[in-house]
Amino acid sequence: MAGTDRIQVSSRILTIPNFLSLIRLALVPVFLVFIIVGADFAALIVLVVSSVTDYIDGQVARRFNQVSRLGQLLDPAADRLFIFAALAGLCVREVIPIWLVVVIVGRDFMLAGLGIVLANHGYGPLPVHHLGKMGTFALLFALPILMLGLAFHQINWITDPVGWAFALWGAFLYWWAGIVYIRETARVIRIPLGAPASASDTLGG
Repeated sequence: MAGTDRIQVSSRILTIPNFLSLIRLALVPVFLVFIIVGADFAALIVLVVSSVTDYIDGQVARRFNQVSRLGQLLDPAADRLFIFAALAGLCVREVIPIWLVVVIVGRDFMLAGLGIVLANHGYGPLPVHHLGKMGTFALLFALPILMLGLAFHQINWITDPVGWAFALWGAFLYWWAGIVYIRETARVIRIPLGAPASASDTLGG
């Protein structure tokens, strides 16, 4: 992408996209409670509302030049919290096994550890790799499908296999991206201070 086409990132806090992201974050505990108590249709509605606001805040941020550093933190945080809430709720309901929760959540704990290692070597947080984005998309697609089968039992013959296919694919991509992060972290921390870094499509110096 040419330099003139790059999106300008501001330090603004009071923006419409940030407000929408805060709404999404506030909906996470509501969503979790609905799943645990078995209010599947209500949980599905909350998830749809969250998805719509996620799309709107992205469009507004880009179209009206309201991309901010805070928004770049809030948006993926809301995605991850919705994934964690859905995993926790569905695990409590025994819709998904505990091992899937451990696999997905464990990868994010691993990334947190890599972030500490990078910070100790003078690097910022890990940029999101496209494999991680695809994994997140697959999981955000899988979990509502599984919930749809809970809300409408007559269609779970199709929602269960489709939802599980996306969930397993998402977990695989999640860890594929994790392995890329591990490899890149190991590479950059071996670079002597002051030395020119080689190109990387994953990490920024």
